[in-house]
Amino acid sequence: MYILNHMNLIDGNGNVLEDAVVVVDGTKIQDVKKNGGHLPKGEIIDMKGYTMLPGMIDAHLHLGGNGEPNREFQMLKELLPMTTLKAYVNARSDLMAGFTTVRSMGDRGFLDIALKKAIESGLVEGPRMKVSGQAISMTGGHGDRWLAPEVNANGYGAIADGPDEVRKAARYQLKMGADVVKMMATGGVMSEGDEPGSPQLTEEEMRAAVEEAHKVGKKAAAHAQGAEGIKNAIRAGIDSIEHGIFLDDEAIEMMKEKGVFLVATLVAPYNIKKYGREAGIPEHAVRKTEEIINYHMDSFSRAYRAGVKIAMGTDAATPFNRHGENAQELVLMVENGVRPMDAIMAATKWGAELLGMENIGTVEVGKAADLIAVDGDPLKDISLLKDVKFVMKDGKIYKRLA
Repeated sequence: MYILNHMNLIDGNGNVLEDAVVVVDGTKIQDVKKNGGHLPKGEIIDMKGYTMLPGMIDAHLHLGGNGEPNREFQMLKELLPMTTLKAYVNARSDLMAGFTTVRSMGDRGFLDIALKKAIESGLVEGPRMKVSGQAISMTGGHGDRWLAPEVNANGYGAIADGPDEVRKAARYQLKMGADVVKMMATGGVMSEGDEPGSPQLTEEEMRAAVEEAHKVGKKAAAHAQGAEGIKNAIRAGIDSIEHGIFLDDEAIEMMKEKGVFLVATLVAPYNIKKYGREAGIPEHAVRKTEEIINYHMDSFSRAYRAGVKIAMGTDAATPFNRHGENAQELVLMVENGVRPMDAIMAATKWGAELLGMENIGTVEVGKAADLIAVDGDPLKDISLLKDVKFVMKDGKIYKRLA
């Protein structure tokens, strides 16, 4: 049993409790209260001067890369076992940065599903995981070379054309253990030969995959950057739009009406523009980033102001977008008009809602003891979340106060 004492608590519900006590018994939170009165027996950790929050959630990352300037080249030349070993190191970096839960949104060879099982069995340590397996792409579509190239013994994988093939691809991901079916509704920045605004999988194709996910209680997500592809995905019944670069007013209203989440991943184009061609990022990726980045920031800000549900995600693995540096996304969110408390909720309570995980995301009695702490007040300086000082997941301390 741990008694975490004397800190300010941001509980994930939008509340701040000063001089708080949180009692952790085993893997669960047993009590949350104002300091004072009787304390149970256990290890007391004095956290005066620190702010405690729920463990954070990165709702969009890729574990097989870690900011390499040319990820496609790296993924194509690297043996899958090596990529899997690196994925474990990357996942642990996320955990130590305070991200006690992550959602993997497309990796090679089901390495994310294998890593999730290894963490859950206690074989290795890492964050709690939701996984998508391979991302479903049309032939020649975004990610078909590096996120969905492997096929099974029957020659079947995640490259699919037409509703029947996409339905089968979704069933295959779910069979292998996916928690969320990820689809490519549009082109993208990192893929050569397409454009972010161009639609790819159709509404009918995506609807088939959404039906398969929803009928077994799983989620469906769409990489969707252009307005037409975004609206196709929403009409198909998608649960979240990933990136959402060219949101128009109609798409924003559709997302609000349907309760569709936006996971914007602002940091991905930010770092591509920051480091540029000189750092070895492919020319096509830099060109497309320069063309879309202002639209991306504007779309996100308008969607937030309009009341679209948001969850925090980074797209970690894209160029210079490294695991363990995930909180840079929160800084960019605040710089683009998000209230610091809302940014924190996007990385906690709202992220948990998107993932369908009621046991995490807030500091409440009976929930999983996923707790982090920073030195100071992140409501005054959101960048403090880039330097998490204390990490607990399921009641186990992974990083102690110095």
